[in-house]
Amino acid sequence: MAVNKIYPNAAAGLAGLLRDDMMIMSGGFGLCGIPSVLIEAIRASGVTGLTVISNNAGVDDAGLGLLLQTRQIRKMISSYVGENQTFAKQYLAGELEIEFNPQGTLAERIRAGGAGIPAFYTRTGVGTPIAEGKEEREFDGVRYLMERGLRADLAIVHAWKADHEGNLVYRKTARNFNPIMATAAATTVAQVEMLVDNGTIDPDHIQTPGIFVKRMVIVGDIDKRIEQRTVRKRA
Repeated sequence: MAVNKIYPNAAAGLAGLLRDDMMIMSGGFGLCGIPSVLIEAIRASGVTGLTVISNNAGVDDAGLGLLLQTRQIRKMISSYVGENQTFAKQYLAGELEIEFNPQGTLAERIRAGGAGIPAFYTRTGVGTPIAEGKEEREFDGVRYLMERGLRADLAIVHAWKADHEGNLVYRKTARNFNPIMATAAATTVAQVEMLVDNGTIDPDHIQTPGIFVKRMVIVGDIDKRIEQRTVRKRA
């Protein structure tokens, strides 16, 4: 019997999954490809003490910045956080814990978690503050740091297209942290712009197989903010 993965709205899609002090992976890069509708539903739920794994924390009034405003996030595991003043204020005041990662290391930690790899070695960060407290080993005369893979209780991702089985396709730059996060959590919930019939997505175009996706919310053509708008005059 087919399993219905489609939920009527974000609150229903997250029902029974949220709790205080849980770990959440949130896809996207800047404001591109972020699961904005699911983030708003998490805010409305009122859960607190969250540890959130995300490349960045959105901006002050969008994306994960909304959860920082309401102080629902206790800790961020991130790479780039320079566009969010709320983030900076809470961090400098000792109100927010941060685990900084080089961007490639963060991506590989998530990918490793999804692949069942508990740890790996990388040259990135050797001899810097990133190395403090971490195991080091030498391979072929070169020093490496051990980094742990990451897994979460919940992954929220944004996809362009999906079929009823949960097979996902991402569009252009939105294919950033979303695909690897979808594999690295106990439960993955996707917000999707377009739902199509089973069999209409070319198998070669599927970027996240439906086996990783437990629930989906169809959000349609939602507003997508541009974080840094750069324009030039026409000739």
